[in-house]
Amino acid sequence: MEPLVEPGPPLTAEQAETYSRHLLLPQLGEDAQRRLLAARVCVVGAGGLGSPVLLYLAAAGVGTLGVVDDDVVDRSNLQRQVLHGVADVGRAKLDSAFERLRAIAPDVRLVAHRERLTAANAVEILDGYDLVLDGTDTFETRYAVADACAALGVPLVWGSVLGFDAQISVFWPQAAGGATLRDLFPTPPPAGSVPTCGEAGVLGALTGQVGSTMATEAVKLITGVGEPLIGRVLVLDALRQRWTEVPLRARAEPAAQAPAAQPPAAPTPAPAAPVASPFARPEVPVIDAAELRALLEGDAPVTVLDVREPVEVAAGSIPGALHVPLARLLTEAGRTAVPREGTIVAYCKAGPRSERAAALLRADGRDAVSLAGGFPAWLATTSRSA
Repeated sequence: MEPLVEPGPPLTAEQAETYSRHLLLPQLGEDAQRRLLAARVCVVGAGGLGSPVLLYLAAAGVGTLGVVDDDVVDRSNLQRQVLHGVADVGRAKLDSAFERLRAIAPDVRLVAHRERLTAANAVEILDGYDLVLDGTDTFETRYAVADACAALGVPLVWGSVLGFDAQISVFWPQAAGGATLRDLFPTPPPAGSVPTCGEAGVLGALTGQVGSTMATEAVKLITGVGEPLIGRVLVLDALRQRWTEVPLRARAEPAAQAPAAQPPAAPTPAPAAPVASPFARPEVPVIDAAELRALLEGDAPVTVLDVREPVEVAAGSIPGALHVPLARLLTEAGRTAVPREGTIVAYCKAGPRSERAAALLRADGRDAVSLAGGFPAWLATTSRSA
């Protein structure tokens, strides 16, 4: 495959020393290193996947790194987002990321995009880059990135992680045998049917495996060496440490064709996380908000259990609810905080976390159910009764 980028100026003595281990590789050498130094790469997301991607691309000598992120560092990020540290909690991720990247590669040109990438602005943000890497974790953003790259003709290195499972591919329909994200996931899952990392969890080290592989694909595409993951999807089962490969071909009639030159007029639905997710919702009893109100008005003991994160609770909760985040409920200390007597009604934002919590408590011999529709459903009944 032809390299994406033309070589830049000859290496300086300092650059030759810095990148000497690349220069020793016959597949790379000085010519490839000059291409890396001239490359313009955009990484969407400075989180779990973006962290290793950015660290290794900066260390590899990529000349310009654009980063799209509007989030701040949360303590729960530190388990996998290795660009950030304890002292960075509460800081903008771009600030802590750029500080770390400049310490590794002071000559790299860093471009900050302090905004959320959407279908409306994706083409404008990504235009002018040679290559894009998607390290996001929301369905809407993934589709927006993929559609914009397809419209711009820019190759997209894509990765997805959930629990112990991951997928990696290169989407570039303009290349021979290339396909798009929509060829892999033609339709999105129903809202709330696939848990997020915040609901199902993710192995921190797995983001390092996947991010490093994505960075390798980027180096290969920029320099034109090796065989990139075009028309192929790598699937990783980290529990058994098995890599498998799935062929991917463009669909004759795409379910939703990306626009030729303009971004979609409105946000498009997003794809599923890894296809055969092992985190399907458990079968537990479910009640609606009206049934919960009836229980609370009765004489039998009822515990309303809020398993959301603290930032969600701060925006509102069911009066009198006991707050035990799902991650804490998975520990013995967290379960001890929940009464054993009476009915336990767990709720979250949409359902996956509360159903998992109820299943866990039922396995512990308790009468636990999940609130259908979560907190929004409770609010809806409150507004109707008001």
